[in-house]
Amino acid sequence: MKVSMTVNGKAVSAEVETRTLLVTFIRENLRLTGTHVGCDTGQCGACTVHMNGRAVKSCNLLALQAEGADIVTIEGLAGADGTLHPMQEAFREHHGLQCGFCTPGMVMSAIDLVNNHSDPSEETIRAELDGNLCRCTGYHNIVKAVMAAAANS
Repeated sequence: MKVSMTVNGKAVSAEVETRTLLVTFIRENLRLTGTHVGCDTGQCGACTVHMNGRAVKSCNLLALQAEGADIVTIEGLAGADGTLHPMQEAFREHHGLQCGFCTPGMVMSAIDLVNNHSDPSEETIRAELDGNLCRCTGYHNIVKAVMAAAANS
């Protein structure tokens, strides 16, 4: 079947099998490999992207469910001149990453969190990021980064 959507501001379309996951479409058809596959069950959050302005786990959606949608991946956040999104900059500045595997999904979820909670507490940040797993950082610097980005937005 043919699927069409906008990804990072560009119209895209392709023929896909009906069972193709959105994460597979993004990574294999579009070659945008910043969106990671960590668990295939929606538990780790490494595949988080924005669909129509909301964070979603792209391993839980079929590409066909995104028909006509506006998708933003981690690659679509930085400015055309390479300027990092404020959340990306906060993660860099506050050392909110180590191996980097969870970082794209964590950043995408954190942006959605700040869009919904303009002044989140540490408790809110930890609760809202509960669906994103990080095996390296212990979350302390991730929380600091989200708080800093929220304060600057």
